[in-house]
Amino acid sequence: MYWKPELYRIENADSIFSPGLLIFRDLVEKNLAEMIRIAGGADRLRPHCKTHKTREITEIALRLGITRHKCATIAEAEMLADAGVRDILIAYQLVGPNLQRVVQLAQKYPDVEFSALADHPRAVTELSRAIQESGDSTISIDLWVDLNSGMNRTGISIGPRAIELVEMIFSSDVLNIGGLHWYDGQNRQCDLIERTGIVNAGWDQLIRFRDQLLLSGLPVPRIVAAGTGSFPILADHGEPNLELSPGTTVFHDDDMATRFPEMQFQPALAILTRVISCNRANELTLDVGHKACAADQPAGRRLAFPELSSVTELMHSEEHLVIKTPDASQFKIGDHLIAIPRHACPVSAVYQFADVIVDGRAVDRWGIAGRDRMITI
Repeated sequence: MYWKPELYRIENADSIFSPGLLIFRDLVEKNLAEMIRIAGGADRLRPHCKTHKTREITEIALRLGITRHKCATIAEAEMLADAGVRDILIAYQLVGPNLQRVVQLAQKYPDVEFSALADHPRAVTELSRAIQESGDSTISIDLWVDLNSGMNRTGISIGPRAIELVEMIFSSDVLNIGGLHWYDGQNRQCDLIERTGIVNAGWDQLIRFRDQLLLSGLPVPRIVAAGTGSFPILADHGEPNLELSPGTTVFHDDDMATRFPEMQFQPALAILTRVISCNRANELTLDVGHKACAADQPAGRRLAFPELSSVTELMHSEEHLVIKTPDASQFKIGDHLIAIPRHACPVSAVYQFADVIVDGRAVDRWGIAGRDRMITI
């Protein structure tokens, strides 16, 4: 198994609420160092903060030289700016009141370079209008053209319409062309050879399009690309203007560890849960209901337990998880267990704060600042 149970033992667990979020700081730092090693340098990274949403982890990344960051919400962008990040990509197409909010964000942090995504001319027009209507001539926001990598979630297909979108941004008086955005998070094949072939086929398509734009006189200053599965593969290409944007790797999780065994990351996010009932043989009822973890995963596959030899999730309700394990007799009511989330990113949004573990002890508490939809703006 990928985990080392001794890494998740806590001497002063009695001081931690349950269910409670845990961040193992040393493992976060090791994961960030491994991200830098894979990327070939901190300057080649633009990690996605949606996974951790914390000021403190952002500050650790900055100290390691990771100066460019990516986010999904205005609140996450504000958290990053407050932490000292000066180059922030909001990897979302801005619509509705968020158009005015990004203008306010640029006004509050005039020394920060903000950028966003666009996959439709209307998004370009409406953001341009919001900036012009502000009357603030100092605001200048970069737009990246979001290309559909085959995920079919957002993004414009490579072709004439995408070229027109680049031209539209390039000709704007208030917008700058940031480059091309390519998120291929659908490439999660367990077989590394298969995944490598698919990722590289998409990359070749992207580079041919980039070269077409350059030959036609249109600038492509940078490319932001990669999900967790494609991150090490694209890092090997050595493209000088590539910014790699993994997110999950800062925490890692049970899904990534199982799916990508070749990656040398260690889960750094966990949930402390306690036994609240144990009246049936080989069964434990824990206080980690689906309101306390990522319920986006299939029932029966939401958590992993490093301390248990095997686990079957029998029932998961709002405040309870019933598991079957041959190790149940070793536990009594009130005993704690460490649970590794199947999917780390949504788990951090569930909690107001996390207890920070260093050398087997809870030593600090970090607020999950980016979990809110609004901080001040």
